[in-house]
Amino acid sequence: MPIPSPARIRALHEKHAPTAEAFDLVFTHCEIVWRIAEQLLTASGRDDVDAELVRAGCLLHDIGVYRLFDDAGRLDHGGYVRHGLLGHDLLAAEGLPEVLCRFCSCHTGVGLTAADVLAQGLPLPPADYVPVTREERLVMYADKFHSKSTPPRFLSFPAYTERLRRYGEEKVAGFHALRAEFGEPELVPLAAAHGHALTERS
Repeated sequence: MPIPSPARIRALHEKHAPTAEAFDLVFTHCEIVWRIAEQLLTASGRDDVDAELVRAGCLLHDIGVYRLFDDAGRLDHGGYVRHGLLGHDLLAAEGLPEVLCRFCSCHTGVGLTAADVLAQGLPLPPADYVPVTREERLVMYADKFHSKSTPPRFLSFPAYTERLRRYGEEKVAGFHALRAEFGEPELVPLAAAHGHALTERS
């Protein structure tokens, strides 16, 4: 399977971003998620993960966010959980294979099940949106350490754990399992490089 180059992925972002501000917010976040994933891969020395596929997944995972901006440039925060499925559909319409589309639909939280969708009343078709491959799990995990909030910020492992706790201890246990699989990133240098704050605790 040919994996799109970073240049082609950037072009896709530029094509679908409704404004320069939206592009900067989303694409910068995607690049940061790749830097986090790259750091985790380097530190672990894993050779059972396709780094090129992870890079593409990181750079594409949030592309559906563009479809949540209205004509005035406002983001639909209430429907934000839909961005993964919207991204999946966007990439499919662009002719990208399912293995890449899944990075969009399977990165929310630490995985959404059909039971989660129903219990939380989420505006999604009831289905399992759960990462299966190591590459999918790594992209989902790396994404948890940076937020597109205003202003954008990095989140430590404890800070995201506390955010996650409202959804149940099973989700927290899943996040701890991801740390056992991939390790914990060093966020201080990344935060300094990007000029973003680092939240140590929620």
